[in-house]
Amino acid sequence: MNPAPSPDLACPLDGLALSRENNSWRCANGHSFDIARQGYVHLLPVQNKRSRDPGDSKEMVAARQAFLAAGYYQGVAAAVTDALKRWSESASSLRILDAGCGEGYYLRQLQQNGLTLFASGLDISKWAVIAASKQNPANQSAQWLVGSNANLPLLPESQDVVLCMFGFPVYSEFSRVLKNNGLLIKVDAGPDHLLELRKIIYPTIKPFDAREQSKAEGFTALEHCAERYTISLNTPEMIDWLLTMTPHLYRTTADAIAQARALDRIELTVDANINIFRKMP
Repeated sequence: MNPAPSPDLACPLDGLALSRENNSWRCANGHSFDIARQGYVHLLPVQNKRSRDPGDSKEMVAARQAFLAAGYYQGVAAAVTDALKRWSESASSLRILDAGCGEGYYLRQLQQNGLTLFASGLDISKWAVIAASKQNPANQSAQWLVGSNANLPLLPESQDVVLCMFGFPVYSEFSRVLKNNGLLIKVDAGPDHLLELRKIIYPTIKPFDAREQSKAEGFTALEHCAERYTISLNTPEMIDWLLTMTPHLYRTTADAIAQARALDRIELTVDANINIFRKMP
């Protein structure tokens, strides 16, 4: 008997369905992808990498894991959960892709807040996916994948929802893997997100343009909402976590980063724009 194919995994080389054979996934053309001991699958071909170790570094992932575990973005996660419950036709059993899942925080929050999901967490950073799989080992309700949004290793029309949290959307790929009338939930930084920190580390603040956030080619806009609140980072360690986990660390000067790291505490605005879209027929 031939092994049954996965209901959603696709070979990143030819797009054919992948089937489980012992500790590997294989397509009909013989391409094989081993399941790592942590439970994740590496589906990013070397020829599709833009660097030797793409995505967030091990240090960035560890800092983000510590920061998110402290609950600072729990309000954002709750707002996404509420949006999904409002707009999904059935919140009892959904196939959801977190495209750019990081260490898996938002998928875990969805699962812990009353949603029954088969979740696929995908990130281009192997360090992020390793961290995600260690915290939530692969089982019947979750799978963790190293891959790229530019070439999602998923079958066409296999997902009910695509989640893109502060990430890099590829709308054509999102549309391809979503079922008819599937949902895209996209979360981006609002104009005041971490503004107090940005004022310290940048000489000028770039003007904010929300127009791009409210558009998604191939999708119909359903709803826009904003989640906004204040958090207090009360130790230098917490401030360092935030600096290390964000691209800000690499976009400014060493002197500006040193000034921020010299702070004992800081109050920050969390400002997230949440846009809900439905795939066009």
